[in-house]
Amino acid sequence: MRSASLKVDPKLLEPIADRAWPAAEQLRMGGWRLNASVGFSQRINACWPLGRPDRRAPAAIEAVERWYAARGLAPRFKLTDGATAPRTLAQQLEKRGYQPRNRTLVMVGPCKGEGDSGVLIEARPDQAFEAVFTATAGGNLSDARERLDALRRIGPPAFFARIEGEDGPAAIGASAVEGEWAGIFAMRTAPDHRRKGLARRVLSSLMQAAAWEGATRAYLQVEADNAPAIAMYQAAGFATAYTYAYWVTGA
Repeated sequence: MRSASLKVDPKLLEPIADRAWPAAEQLRMGGWRLNASVGFSQRINACWPLGRPDRRAPAAIEAVERWYAARGLAPRFKLTDGATAPRTLAQQLEKRGYQPRNRTLVMVGPCKGEGDSGVLIEARPDQAFEAVFTATAGGNLSDARERLDALRRIGPPAFFARIEGEDGPAAIGASAVEGEWAGIFAMRTAPDHRRKGLARRVLSSLMQAAAWEGATRAYLQVEADNAPAIAMYQAAGFATAYTYAYWVTGA
């Protein structure tokens, strides 16, 4: 399958991605978006400086640090290529001891999929969906609960896909649709069912469901060092549109 066009403006897509994965608590400081939850999922525990803040950058950075400290969280900035304001923010953060971590690819592709009678699609995450998510959390139940809470906050239209194995739920994935875009999240496969092509089937079914809602393009985030996942998404027609990294201290 051919890759989608990479002509994607991160200034337009990033706000959609922010709304698609809702934090428990949010604050706007002009063009800066502050997200806070429990502290595990970085996207909902970071400041997204997509536009100019409502004060000078040094004061804005200090305000962000105070806001996260008040919630018992370490400050974290999500700096996106082509959608960070001001443009000198990375240099200002570096002077304060911040360093980039977890380089992540934003990949986009055509929202085209095929029907699969073996993939169940629901409007909300059910117990079976949650069971796979928890089983793939590496034993960190607090992390799993935070991410499941975020999934429950996704507004309609949203889709939650699941494949059942002979011994129970085997693979899951979720999609949030806004306009022409479908965001792909929570792609997980139970340990005993990996390398069977289940993730590809879940992805295809999610994109078909999103296309029925009018989506024409899909996006997802994947860490730059996750070569197997990147290869799977490339095979499905996705290509890297831009990247981002989290800037943190003490790492």
